[in-house]
Amino acid sequence: MSQRSGNFDDFGMATVTLAGPLEGKLKAIREAGFEQVMIEASDIVGHSGGMDAAVEAVKSSGLRVTGFQWLRDYEGLSGRQHDYKVEVAKAMMQMASTLGAPLLLVASSTNSVAAQDLDAIARDLRKLAILAVPLGLKIAYEGMSWSRRVTDFATAWDVVCRADAPNLGLAIDSAHTLVSQTPLDELELIEPDRIFVVRLADFMQPETRSDNTGRVTTQQSRVFPGEGMHSPELTDLVMRLAALGYRGDYSFEVFNDDYQQLPLPLVAQRARAASEWLGEEVLRRSVPLPGRIRLRQSSSRTA
Repeated sequence: MSQRSGNFDDFGMATVTLAGPLEGKLKAIREAGFEQVMIEASDIVGHSGGMDAAVEAVKSSGLRVTGFQWLRDYEGLSGRQHDYKVEVAKAMMQMASTLGAPLLLVASSTNSVAAQDLDAIARDLRKLAILAVPLGLKIAYEGMSWSRRVTDFATAWDVVCRADAPNLGLAIDSAHTLVSQTPLDELELIEPDRIFVVRLADFMQPETRSDNTGRVTTQQSRVFPGEGMHSPELTDLVMRLAALGYRGDYSFEVFNDDYQQLPLPLVAQRARAASEWLGEEVLRRSVPLPGRIRLRQSSSRTA
């Protein structure tokens, strides 16, 4: 394995980016030099050997699990719909705990009957956060650009503040940020330790503004950072997060039909190139390195 440089250890891949069986995905990610992975629920429940075999594959891969995704359309419901989603959430949290994942990712609701009142949404998320406490889990809430009410990280942060639960924070997605055109100045209002994970992807299209077609754009046309048309915006986002004090994980989640037809090692190497671009050309050049990186470099000089 080649020697790492820059901030490479801060980057990882989501299994949903790759095609094929779970073991193949994990092997490609590891052989590309990554040490962390975001696990998609379908890779666990859809494993040919069952859930126990899937969990064993993840644990024996040597990769650190950064999160488990996705709980969808959870908040803003009532009656039987609410009760049903709570049971789904409990099951997903149990799977996350079994995998050793530190957090469950929750996507803002697209359900047409979900309440749009932010206080109601916050109450539901607070309930979810309380249910996660015995399992030692965090809840990372993401505003999706096509959702019913919470369409960006700024509104998601408003909801998190209203919920006021210490294990409830944000997942920020660069693709949804591009589509929603959220001003990055809004990041200055967020407490950096409440950003639990950042998900990175770019688009080949120069134009990201869309209405009800946004889901197609963000779900099927992503590329890795450095490959697309929005490198300046991604650079700005990552620099602002680092200046804010964010020192958490970055996960590449790239939905691309072409990548689903390419060999796993080739796609994983494209992710590797993206992490090296961000680590070397963006973070290392532009902002102070995270403490653990500085310490590693200092120790190597004195060895």
